[in-house]
Amino acid sequence: MTNWLKTAIFYEIYPQSFYDTNGDGIGDLRGIIKKLDYIKDLGCNALWINPCFESPFNDAGYDISDYKKIAPRYGTNEDMRELLTEAHSRGIHVLLDLVPGHTSIEHKWFKESMKSEENEYSARYIWSGCPWERFEGVSHVIGGINGICERGTAAVNFFSTQPALNYGFANPDPDKHWQLPVDAPEVIATREAILDIMRFWLSMGCDGFRVDMAHSMIKNDEDCVETIKLWQKFRAVLDEEFPEAVLISEWGEPDKSIPAGFHMDFLLHFGPSHYNNLFREKPFFSGKNQGGLQKFLKYFNDIRKKSGDKGLICIPSGNHDMSRIAHKLTAHELKLAFLFLLTMPGAPFIYYGDEIGMRYLEDIPLVEGGYERTGSRTPMQWDTTLNAGFSSAPEDMLYNLLDPDKDRPTVLQQINNPDSLLNEVKKLIKLRQETKALQNMSPIEFLTEGKAGEALVYTRGSDKDILYIAINPSLNAVKVPMLEGKKVVYETGTIKSGALEAQSAVICK
Repeated sequence: MTNWLKTAIFYEIYPQSFYDTNGDGIGDLRGIIKKLDYIKDLGCNALWINPCFESPFNDAGYDISDYKKIAPRYGTNEDMRELLTEAHSRGIHVLLDLVPGHTSIEHKWFKESMKSEENEYSARYIWSGCPWERFEGVSHVIGGINGICERGTAAVNFFSTQPALNYGFANPDPDKHWQLPVDAPEVIATREAILDIMRFWLSMGCDGFRVDMAHSMIKNDEDCVETIKLWQKFRAVLDEEFPEAVLISEWGEPDKSIPAGFHMDFLLHFGPSHYNNLFREKPFFSGKNQGGLQKFLKYFNDIRKKSGDKGLICIPSGNHDMSRIAHKLTAHELKLAFLFLLTMPGAPFIYYGDEIGMRYLEDIPLVEGGYERTGSRTPMQWDTTLNAGFSSAPEDMLYNLLDPDKDRPTVLQQINNPDSLLNEVKKLIKLRQETKALQNMSPIEFLTEGKAGEALVYTRGSDKDILYIAINPSLNAVKVPMLEGKKVVYETGTIKSGALEAQSAVICK
């Protein structure tokens, strides 16, 4: 385990919506540099920056046309170098977003791969050889691109402008010439090309990568056996050349991703984790529409046993692909949710703006392939000046719609209010960093089952250094006998005569 991860608290930045310094309506790298002190003051000591590389932006930058060049709308490679230097000077580590499973159709590799004359990129993508042949029944292939060249149909990883890179097939069908084995030279060349990209940014000073769709690399790979081996090969090279480089996966199955060599995996809104039961689908932290956490807790306990202590499991506040945490929770319920997030093991991730309770905007026009996700990608709300302090551009030039509510939350509004969500988050982060029992690697034990209407109670730490955390999101007071005789060290709400008041939480020793 890379040492700095043991106390890492991450802040995710969607760069185009964070802070615009040149008045074009789009956030940029210099904007991130200007706000590094805000991030440090919040207490976060690590960043995940969503893709900021050259792209036609059909999928908000997850369709890359040049992996080694910062998109001009964000700045230059030198701006990235300065960002890394400035972040490190403040004790902040930086992860970039690696998209190894597909590129844009505008990438040089794909343009060369389209040519009928054989070249070094011919097998960089998966081509059927026939425009009428589709990829039905092929796992992790969404569809195909056909009718654009003589080579037939190209497999697609996600949107139709994102052709899948070729890492081979587990148990390839010998009757289908395009199903290359995982050890084919052409497939190894794809792996080496991605390693070359990793080396480029790591050499510049980046601390590692969050890896997009990490589970999808090798096709027809039941139980991801070959994909796990592939990532173990990546990890072996990094261990030799960049041993401190961190890899975090978008996989959602830590029992696979951590043995594959990732330091951490997210529990996400898709997959088997029941993450949505926390904050989004009949959320446990909602008093009015509260559901239970039994399925989530069973999965969480099971997956921790399977994963062991070799990696971290992350429960994020949200990300650019899901509705915001504030969508179904009140301002006070958000405080309870953050107390949970910041007292759980693993490295916490805070999505930009969640720390002030930015709202999810429903039914707004899509931007860059966002669809319903667009409502979670709105401009950061800094203050009460033009465009909430995000940009000096005319409103119609902004990257995305701004929350139109005159009472929209802002950093300025909350920073001097001791009862604000922002200051609650800051206090919780400070407590976590000062308390070993609350940090990323410390043990956890759940003392209740997470039933709706009951308090969620768990301990962090071991031996004499044990803290009790009790959270009651329901609208009724709840008895918590295991807290009797314990000293309250932190509270949101109150505990009286052994009963935790409605929508209250405490940390006791």
